[in-house]
Amino acid sequence: MAWREEAARRAPRRFRGEVYWSRPLPAFGNPRARLRIVGLAPAAHGGNRTGRIFTGDESGNFLFRALHAVGLSSQSTSVRPGDGLELPGALLTAAVKCAPPDNRPLPEEFENCREYLVRELSLVPPPRVIVALGGLAFESCLAALCAATGTPAPRPRPRFEHGARHAVGRDVVYVSYHPSQQNTFTGRLTQRMLRAVLRRAAREAESLEG
Repeated sequence: MAWREEAARRAPRRFRGEVYWSRPLPAFGNPRARLRIVGLAPAAHGGNRTGRIFTGDESGNFLFRALHAVGLSSQSTSVRPGDGLELPGALLTAAVKCAPPDNRPLPEEFENCREYLVRELSLVPPPRVIVALGGLAFESCLAALCAATGTPAPRPRPRFEHGARHAVGRDVVYVSYHPSQQNTFTGRLTQRMLRAVLRRAAREAESLEG
């Protein structure tokens, strides 16, 4: 909590003078959609500034280009709430709801926020399709699904591997590298790679609708 507010007080020059959201971030999109996309946490000068997850930073720019390309987002850019952007076929959220120092949430932050992820998943009953963006989000999704359904963790435990698809009870989890600059600038994650995962997940979620 202290860090998210401190980030606003120490805003970089390009954002100086802006009024930061500086509160926990809610999910964004369609709460009734069977597709859930789960990231790690709000960026200190992205979602923590704008008040919308994956909005206002390079990770979000990369993600929304991919979402738009596969038909999940009404726009390819996400600037701020009220910009007309809609996600009719997905709900976008994060494992941790507040911006952490250095984008590295502590274990207790994951624990404190897990109940909110469980609630977001439980807005629709199984079967659901989840896209986990990054290894830590993947682990959080597995824990939240087990908590939401009251079932033990699957054995053998699913491994994090980009492009993998894991059945967890009646639900499915797709895996992608996180669209962080560390991954996108180095080519570890490309638009083609991310779009392929999102497209497969969207098609499976669409098959569950109705």
